[in-house]
Formats: sequence, structure tokens, C-alpha cells
Amino acid sequence: MNANRRIPLAGALTAALLGVPACSHSEPPPAVPSPAATAGARFGGTDLAWIEISIAMDEQVLPLLELVPAHTRNRDVRGLALRVRAFTDNELSTLRALRDQAGLPAENPHEGMPMPGMVTPDQVSRVAALTGATFDAAVVEQLRAYLEQGRNLAGSEQKSGVESQTRALALEIGRTRTKALSSIRG
Repeated sequence: MNANRRIPLAGALTAALLGVPACSHSEPPPAVPSPAATAGARFGGTDLAWIEISIAMDEQVLPLLELVPAHTRNRDVRGLALRVRAFTDNELSTLRALRDQAGLPAENPHEGMPMPGMVTPDQVSRVAALTGATFDAAVVEQLRAYLEQGRNLAGSEQKSGVESQTRALALEIGRTRTKALSSIRG
């Protein structure tokens, strides 16, 4: 991607981030629409920025989720982590296909940029050092922030995105985040 294209994407991402507020255990993950290669697909700036930030957020939550099996005995925390992992893996494959279809680069342009809901390597390290109920509370808090921001960004894509496959995925992501958040609050 050339530098001139990155500037509009960064602007679209900034606008999307500023336009939203800071953001049964064996259920199968929800079906995520698969992006068929659509000749007429037209990705707008919001679509492109949303795809990139969603991939970054999903990829960066995975190390946190990997900590859970070895660090907790809390069935609710394990269940939440399993549900989030299942739908995140499912979404990532679709997001990466959309990224490729849109002609975006494979590297993460958001690496090292702390943003609301983005799980950073430092946060994962801090959580990994915790034990017991303190670990559980920290994981749940990190996941809550991730889920809330993901839902907010999906709402922004729904409002301002133009590409139909991307908007459909955003709708599904908004639903999965809302459902997961209700299990935390419930």
C-alpha cells in the first residue's frame, strides 16, 4: 500500500474511533457471512479502516485468551474465553478474505497503537502475572473493553460503510459482541 493511501485510511479510522464512545458454554460460534469474490465490490474508506482495525483487535486479543486455560479454574471465565475465541477465529478468516479482496496489505498497520479495546502485549504480560480472582477480574475487564469497542466499531461500519459484505459482517459482529457482553453483565 502506498503512503498516499494510508493517510485517508488513517483519517477514516480516526473518524470512526472518535465518532463512537470509548468503547450455554458449548454454543457453536455464529455463522459469519463468507465473502464471495464479488466483481462489483466497492470498498469505501470506512470499510477499509474497519477491516484493518477489526483484524488488529481480533489478532491482539488471542494471546489474552490463550492465558485462560492455564490460569483460571472459574468456569464462567473459561466459558467466556471459549466463546470469544470461537467467534474471533471465525471472524478473522472472513475479515482476512475481505482484506485480500479489498487489496489491503497483510501487515498490521495498527500494531503498537494503543486504542480503546485493543489488548496490548503489555496488558497481556500484566494479566499473566496475576492469579486467582484477580486474574479472572482482569481478563473479564479486558474482554469487556474489547467487546464494547468491537460492537461500537461495528455500529460505525453499519452507519458509514458502503460495501455490502463488510456491512453484513459488521452486523454479525455487533450481534456476537452484544450477546457476549450480556453474559458478562448477566
